Amino acid sequence: MLKKHDPKQEYYFEEGCYITEISNSTDDEDVSIARARVEEAQQTKWHYLENTTERYVIVHGEGLAEIGDGEPLRVSIGDVVVIPPDTRQRIKNTGKGDLVFLAVCSPRFHTKDYHAISE
Repeated sequence: MLKKHDPKQEYYFEEGCYITEISNSTDDEDVSIARARVEEAQQTKWHYLENTTERYVIVHGEGLAEIGDGEPLRVSIGDVVVIPPDTRQRIKNTGKGDLVFLAVCSPRFHTKDYHAISE
């Protein structure tokens, strides 16, 4: 099976970034992959994913990832940030241009599992 990337499917998500679903369907319940784009000087909102492990695979730019109560993590191209289920998270673009990463979720992402956290 081949799933073609379609950049025209990008949409703004309430979290504060732009998302393109690369693979998120019932034919592969074990994992989903989305391309996330955070504009320059922007930051996503605090949130957590219920019962879902998420990984940020940084493909462009640099940023600051905040996971749980840990120290902020400086991230750049090639880095992978692993976020355990039910753990608060957000990421800030600290570089020039867009911060782009793949959000790899297991099991696959469902909007019902996304929970915003008041700032």
